[in-house]
Order: sequence, then structure tokens, then C-alpha cells
Amino acid sequence: MDWSPVFISMRTASLSIFITFFLGILSAWAVISMKSEICKLFWDVLLTLPLVLPPTVAGFFLLYIFGVKRPAGQFFIEYFSVKIAFSWSATVLAAVVMSFPLMYRSARGAFEQVDQNLVAAARTLGMSEWNIFWKVLIANAVPGVVSGGILAFARGLGEFGATAMIAGNIAGKTRTLPMAVYSEVAAGNMDAAYGYVAIIIVIAFISVVLMNLAALRTGNGADRRSRSER
Repeated sequence: MDWSPVFISMRTASLSIFITFFLGILSAWAVISMKSEICKLFWDVLLTLPLVLPPTVAGFFLLYIFGVKRPAGQFFIEYFSVKIAFSWSATVLAAVVMSFPLMYRSARGAFEQVDQNLVAAARTLGMSEWNIFWKVLIANAVPGVVSGGILAFARGLGEFGATAMIAGNIAGKTRTLPMAVYSEVAAGNMDAAYGYVAIIIVIAFISVVLMNLAALRTGNGADRRSRSER
């Protein structure tokens, strides 16, 4: 079995979650901080859209934007000598776009569950919004944020449709684990396909266990607060 898809997938998922984690948190904070409900609704829909779009459609838009003959693609080639489409960078881009909504929605949900009395009290004490973000919102939303990060990592690792559109299926370069499963099944090499599927299942299983542990921690924390209030 060729192990390059495993290494490519892990590299892709690791870099994509690094980008998605912070981008999702900051985006969630920016949206919930908006005063206008119309603006909040617009940005929420826009940031969640990749979650409901078919991955191939999202990949089509990425290819349309970052293709070699498209303005964004030409910009990166001309000024950075970096070709996005059909390169390893494209696998990261596809993983970020498709996993971002999960991180964003998880972070926003975690922030909205934070007791607003704590936020109001922090403001009366003269704390800046940035300090409130780190010392109140993040501190009280850690389990939900971590759970969203794990889910986004697993989603990026299993991305197929958008990756196929913008990165292709180049062996040793852009062939991730899902692409490897597809290729081996198409070639009739079921033994290798079984191996790749087993690896994906193990990673997915570990991700679900970690998410449940984060949720359990959230529940235990809520129970302790409830008992202390009584």
C-alpha cells in the first residue's frame, strides 16, 4: 500500500485546521458582535454556505477563482510564483473552505452559550472588547471550541469533492486518503482500498471520542455551576 496519501492527508488536515481554527473563532466573534441583525444574518448565511453546498459546487467556484487563467490564480503565479490549482496548496484550500463552516458554527454556538451577565460585568469593569474576548468568551467556551476544531479537522481530512475539482488526483502530490480510496476501487485494487478505509475509520472514531469527551466536560462544568448556584 502506498503511504503517500496518508502523509498528504495528515499534512493537509493539520495545516487546514490551523487556519480554520483561528479564522472560525474570529469570524464567529465578529458576527455575534455585529449590532445590525441584517448584517449578522447576511454574514452568517455567507459563512455557512459551504456547509450546505455540494462539495463539487464549492470546488467549481474555487477552480473558477483560483484557476491558472483566472485573476486570483494569475496573481499568485505572477507575484508569489505559486500555482494554486492542481497543487498541494489546493488540497489545503479545499479543506479550509469545506471545514470552515463547522468551526464557525461550533465557535458561534459556544460563544452564544456564555452567560451574558459575565460579558456585561466585564464591560462595567472597563475591560476592552479584546480582553473580554480572550478572558471571558474564550475561557468559558473552550470545550465547544475544541469540539468544533476536532470536527473541522476530521472534515478536512475526509474532504473529497472540492479537492477533486481544484486539486485533482495526482499520485504523490494531491492524492489524499479519500481520493486514494476512490482510485484503488476504480483500479480494482480492493486490498489497498481496505487499508485506506481502515485508516480513515480509525481517525474518525478517535475524533468522535474526543468530541464526546469535550461535550462531557461541558456537561460536568454546567452541573458544577448549577450546584454552586443552588
